[in-house]
Amino acid sequence: MPLLLSVLGVGLVTAPLLLLQQTIAADLVPIAYLIPVIFAATTWGIWPATLASIASMVAADFFFFPPIYSLQVEDPQDAVDLLLFLVVALVSGNLASRLRRETDTLRQREAEIHQLYDFSRRLAACFTISDLVAAIQKYLSRALGTHAVFFVATADGHFEPPQCGQPPGAVVEHVAAMGAAVGLAARLVVDQRTREAWLLRAVCSETAVHGVIAINIGAGTAEALSIRMSRAEAVLDEVSLTLQRLDIGKAMEDARLHLQAELLRDAFHGTISHELCSPLAAIQGSATVLSSVPMIHDNTQARSLVDAILEEAAELDGYIKNLLNATKVTAGGLRPQPDWTDPRDIIDAAIRRAARRLAAHKIEMTFDEYLPLVRVDSGLIEQACGQLLQNAAKYSPSGSAITIKARAEQQRLIISVSDHGVGITPDEQQQLGRRSFRSKRHQATIPGSGLGFWIASTFVRANGGTIAISSPGPGLGTTASISLPAFRPTTTDLMAIEND
Repeated sequence: MPLLLSVLGVGLVTAPLLLLQQTIAADLVPIAYLIPVIFAATTWGIWPATLASIASMVAADFFFFPPIYSLQVEDPQDAVDLLLFLVVALVSGNLASRLRRETDTLRQREAEIHQLYDFSRRLAACFTISDLVAAIQKYLSRALGTHAVFFVATADGHFEPPQCGQPPGAVVEHVAAMGAAVGLAARLVVDQRTREAWLLRAVCSETAVHGVIAINIGAGTAEALSIRMSRAEAVLDEVSLTLQRLDIGKAMEDARLHLQAELLRDAFHGTISHELCSPLAAIQGSATVLSSVPMIHDNTQARSLVDAILEEAAELDGYIKNLLNATKVTAGGLRPQPDWTDPRDIIDAAIRRAARRLAAHKIEMTFDEYLPLVRVDSGLIEQACGQLLQNAAKYSPSGSAITIKARAEQQRLIISVSDHGVGITPDEQQQLGRRSFRSKRHQATIPGSGLGFWIASTFVRANGGTIAISSPGPGLGTTASISLPAFRPTTTDLMAIEND
């Protein structure tokens, strides 16, 4: 049809020229016949423009150059003019056709840039994976004019087919055979029924695979498929960068929220500790005064009540001090004061501190014959051991044995506290050491705040040690072990210890 229309354009130019005088028409021929040539070149391309050039030369020779109505040329100058016209027409048509192609290419690139810009804006506004998938599907449908479906990765390492826009069975089978692992290679699947090619590409970040996107590349030549695949790959590469941004942004946001929570918790614990110290001191002072009153001292029942108040107040005071010291250690406001200490003294002091809790249990102690001295803050380590003993008593039945062992091992002092209580599950063991963590198994049956083990681990780490928990399983008991650096003291250290 473009070829026929180009010839028709030459005829439309010829008709008005025939109405003019012969001399005037002959002068207008070179300019008039360039009009259909340029129009054909800019509208339909190079081949219709070439046909229009040849048709224009033939029409000029037949209608306007003597002999009229004949293709013969009498004057050699007319022949030269016709040949020059053909050359000019061909060159002009070629240039106009090339200009048209470049204009179309620029318009296409401009449209692609606008679409990519809109896609980038959508990616920047994505805060969830679902938003990202919706942006991908919309862009591919608008930019490539292709259909795209997303298979969501499940927890068991497979991909769930989409609820709507079901792809061909061959695509579903290939996706099902893929595993949700980082670094999956792209695949090209051909639907035998429609002969359309589908590109399968994993949508993943650096840490996880979120799914597989199937893009209908369509049918066509190998070159056309290659171009479409390149554009789709470019889109998905930008998607991967956005996924990394989402992962990094989420990690930064989680870290920021965690830091804020830790700061607020430290401030809360510090404030509560300070606020409780004053009324607790008043309670202890009042109970001490009451215990010295002769009337109460001589009354057995009243004296037992006052003694209970003093014991509970002393325990609460120790708990508040531990919490306040742990908060100060984490905030850098309290530094340990290390000194050479006999580990037996630390354990004895810890047992005396937790004596009321341990009253219903049998205490068994096993010490190596030779225990090295440790250079630690004995007060903090004593409080850490006391917390472990209280936990052992709290989570084991009355009358059961609690075993305390101390041994030297590869320049380390190991203090372990074992019980025959409820034990620990693997999931609980991973959570131990977090502030305010309590197992769901004990929240309704055993009172507590979840701070005891955190306080103990904080004090041990402040002295350069480590703390570990082991358990054969639920109901099989628990062993908490403190590992402290043990060094052989120098002669100067021994003389200082002896002088003390």
